[in-house]
Amino acid sequence: MIKLSILVPAYNEEATIIELLGRVAAQKIKGVEIEVLVIDDGSSDKTVELLERNPKLYTKLLKRARNGGKGAAVRAGLSEATGDYVLFQDADLEYDPGEYEKLMKPVLDFDADIVMGSRLVASPCTRVSYFWHKLGNRLITFTFNILNNTTFTDIYSCYLLYRRDLVDPKDLTTDGWEQQAEILSRAVSKAKTMYEVPISYYGRTYDEGKKIKSHHAVAVLWTIVARRLLR
Repeated sequence: MIKLSILVPAYNEEATIIELLGRVAAQKIKGVEIEVLVIDDGSSDKTVELLERNPKLYTKLLKRARNGGKGAAVRAGLSEATGDYVLFQDADLEYDPGEYEKLMKPVLDFDADIVMGSRLVASPCTRVSYFWHKLGNRLITFTFNILNNTTFTDIYSCYLLYRRDLVDPKDLTTDGWEQQAEILSRAVSKAKTMYEVPISYYGRTYDEGKKIKSHHAVAVLWTIVARRLLR
């Protein structure tokens, strides 16, 4: 039995958090035990209230007193995770937990160390979104691949799954959107077997609550380069 830790960082997600966790709780994968860690990052809406009313939808709720950013929430969750593998899940509905079985297949079949869910490889369904976001993602992925000799197509998909012992959360130095680049860089430096699987993507607009902005790409690119130079 492989244990999978699902980390769900949440900040002011009262509109979607319960529906999302219901979808997560519905996932059953043969040979996989799932724990769900929800990290509230100082929400000012009813996110915490809703979570406390529905404790059966998760394994553990971590409450941060103040908003520290997604990276800070992820770091808090990683310190409590006990699974053999970690998978990140945004608290909105942009990514479908129904993809978990697909993401776990390379682990179960090939003992993969890293599995990335790609929105850019034969995705069954992808919402048309912002051109500059897609261009920025391609630039970030291209830079990562050159520096790490990899062939990923979408390194800033939410669905990054990796063997937990590849990355010690105590070693992480970033707390912003660039943290995923740091985690992936650290994991890739130790991984032997890596896979991608196609996933669907139901992206939000800014009016619907999307938080990442184009300027975040600068910190991401710097982190990718810095981690390669420090290796």
